[in-house]
Amino acid sequence: MTRLRKYLASISVLVFAAGVLSAQAEVSREKIVADWATSAHADVSAEAFSHWNDEGEIPERCALCHAGAGLRSFYGFDGSTAGEVTALPTGGVIDCDTCHVEGAMTIAEVKFPSGTMLPAPFGNGTCFTCHQGRQSGPSVAAALEGKEDDTPDPDIAFLNPHYKAAAASMHGAVAAGMYEYEGKAYAGLYAHAPEPLCTSCHNPHSLEVRTEEVCEACHRVSDPKAIRVSTEDYDGDGDTAEGIHGEIATLHAQLGEAIFAYARDTAGTPVIYSAGRYPYFFTDTNENGKEDEGEAAYPNRYASWTPRMLRAAYNYQFAAKDPGGYAHNPGYVLQVLIDTFADLTGAPPAGSVRPD
Repeated sequence: MTRLRKYLASISVLVFAAGVLSAQAEVSREKIVADWATSAHADVSAEAFSHWNDEGEIPERCALCHAGAGLRSFYGFDGSTAGEVTALPTGGVIDCDTCHVEGAMTIAEVKFPSGTMLPAPFGNGTCFTCHQGRQSGPSVAAALEGKEDDTPDPDIAFLNPHYKAAAASMHGAVAAGMYEYEGKAYAGLYAHAPEPLCTSCHNPHSLEVRTEEVCEACHRVSDPKAIRVSTEDYDGDGDTAEGIHGEIATLHAQLGEAIFAYARDTAGTPVIYSAGRYPYFFTDTNENGKEDEGEAAYPNRYASWTPRMLRAAYNYQFAAKDPGGYAHNPGYVLQVLIDTFADLTGAPPAGSVRPD
């Protein structure tokens, strides 16, 4: 079986490489610029780039990834001191020089929020730098150290893992992006391909998934969400024909319901979740189980956290904010969701199967 897996892995490398090289050979400079111009990286009106317009500058803690100039400054590509980023004027985007300035393609390693330094394959250092999240499992553990698992604590605040932390998902337990439970083993770097090359699956300029070139070549389906390579019924719903995305979505929804029940019955204060409003978890003031007008406002942020509930909410948010987790590292996401549900309720979801 090991020999077969190595053979299949080598075949996948050839398929990926052939698709990428073939695509690059045919793409003109004009097409590259056109692809970039329609991508999220170029959308100056997007929240990722316009959030600070009223303030007139992007603060230091955000400038690294929310303007190309920030990344160039952090690595010293602009002649500044490496490792430092100053506040920047608004209006910047992820421009060509973010990835093509001298030195960017050869970033050798990247530090993740867990403190782990991980190697970056050629051309992937910029992706890893900004798609790693801003929290980690260890930072959650540190924030809750010494506190009683099921006792509400006013000093606990929600820790947001941030958005689209694909590189952390991809590396699994090596990067420890999600909170991992003691005594459990977790998947490491996802071996979908031998090296974590972002551009094997994503067009580096349009950011679109290379569905036709890559996914269909092996899986014979046009929708990545329909892909699965196992007949195991991980979510226990009896449907083994749905893609692995569906398995994760079911478990994620079940975890959300478990969080709501725990907040009401154990923490003593009902909670609601609003996917588009920071800090995402708010007090359900009228206890009707749904978001009503005015509830998803910062002054009404949830303030009855227990350590157990915060760990669960962090993992729930992490899975929600990496919408490609089903492709980046499905085994890791499944493991964490199942373990989180079990910690919160005392047992895994009914009928679920935890991946090895």
